[in-house]
Amino acid sequence: MSAILYIISAPSGSGKSTLTNELLGIVPHLQFSVSYTTRLPRGSEQNGREYCFVTREEFERMIAAGEFLEYANVFGDYYGTARRFLHEAEAAGNDLVLDIDVQGAAQVKQKMPAAVSLFVLPPSRAELEKRLRRRSESEKRVETGARLRTDEERNRIIQKRLQTAAKEIENYPTYDYILVNDQLEQSIDRLKAIVLAERLKRSGKELSPADRQVLQVAESCLLPKVREKVHEILDSFTASSHSHGSG
Repeated sequence: MSAILYIISAPSGSGKSTLTNELLGIVPHLQFSVSYTTRLPRGSEQNGREYCFVTREEFERMIAAGEFLEYANVFGDYYGTARRFLHEAEAAGNDLVLDIDVQGAAQVKQKMPAAVSLFVLPPSRAELEKRLRRRSESEKRVETGARLRTDEERNRIIQKRLQTAAKEIENYPTYDYILVNDQLEQSIDRLKAIVLAERLKRSGKELSPADRQVLQVAESCLLPKVREKVHEILDSFTASSHSHGSG
């Protein structure tokens, strides 16, 4: 059986990386596709672990050689998924998890319609802003020299990310599953259920009561079931942009 490709997208600061790391620790036969990027490492990030950090020249060479399944330019930096990770996962009998943005997800879905796509959302704009500020504070502690940003610059970056998040969330109808990351433990359980449910659906085996329970949890995250909740989240962004005017 060929590898199942799981696409996980989310606005910056929604907790996608935490969820993905937890998922990889509890579900067997899952491999993570480490994205290539031209951006600088943040905090304690290591090359080959969170990302493969490469120069712009190297990234553009890989584009020209057709080595990417998808790639995009986000906030002035390239991010991309190398095709080799899919081949490696299949050879090892694993499924592959992609942590990519909405542009990349659309490219992969076009090339591989059987891929399972999942969108992680913050419960509200206010909560997302809180998480982004918290992350900004922790980055501030490890910044040095030329990388040191002023508070004004930080604030500008956070506002830009919130605006981008509002635009990204509008792409929610193109995803199979929506996961509102409110309570971390509950979100991990749901994410695990989605991965296992997709395996069950493709296995063709007789379902046990425990399997049916897994399917039920996964189905509660299907797009039609959470559409109303997503609209509430989108409204929290719209209301905020109106209250802030053009600033």
